[in-house]
Amino acid sequence: MTSPITAETQFDAVAAIISDAQRILFITGAGISADSGLPTYRGIGGLYHERLTGEGLTIEEALSGEMMAKRPDIAWRYLAEIESNCRGALPNAAHRLIAELEREKPGVWVLTQNVDGLHRMAGSQKVIQIHGTVHHLRCTECPHQRSVLDFAGLSIPPACPVCGGVLRPDVVLFGEMLPQKGIDRLAHVLETGVDLVISIGTTSVFPYIAGPVWWAQQNGIPTVEINPGETEVSGVVDHRLRVGAAEAMTRLWERLHPA
Repeated sequence: MTSPITAETQFDAVAAIISDAQRILFITGAGISADSGLPTYRGIGGLYHERLTGEGLTIEEALSGEMMAKRPDIAWRYLAEIESNCRGALPNAAHRLIAELEREKPGVWVLTQNVDGLHRMAGSQKVIQIHGTVHHLRCTECPHQRSVLDFAGLSIPPACPVCGGVLRPDVVLFGEMLPQKGIDRLAHVLETGVDLVISIGTTSVFPYIAGPVWWAQQNGIPTVEINPGETEVSGVVDHRLRVGAAEAMTRLWERLHPA
């Protein structure tokens, strides 16, 4: 008689796979930052869910590349709201333990949709911020760019000190192309080879987020999903841990490093 598959045996199995793996790709979305107090709703980094802005726009319209070009004041209004949500947030156990794993296993990479910068703040070095970060600004007219801790003290929209053009956060707005550098880096990681793919806190609705999971599954590479809800890859992965990111990573870490 076979033993039933329980949550504990699932955690044991995933911990064993992590222990054996050297090259791990973590794919993270808004859910990993929920335990840091950040919302998981829709938008660039999360803002609205099925409701209109004060201007009667969808969030896709307000936070589009077209709006940034035509009415940067409107786009910036909601970009500033995103940054305000991120301001003061600190990495949680999931961010920190992924960074610790990278220190133990140099083949650990993170592909994140998040623009909050919490993976880097936690100490992760090999991070592909596929949607960019709110902590880096660039001019829409000239090559000027700068890093910022937050948007406090900025005029909205801020002017470039070099040419007077509009500065914008280096994030991917709706309707814009993904950064080629990030795409190339992800392709290189997959071509070099991975031993394990772990999806955490993302609904995986974008093909470039679900794609590595499907690719791994088709190539016989173990796959894991950490998410309390159903997603586009829930029926594909080998193992599902239906809890939040911080709890899951803590329980896995305890198995990898027993007292």
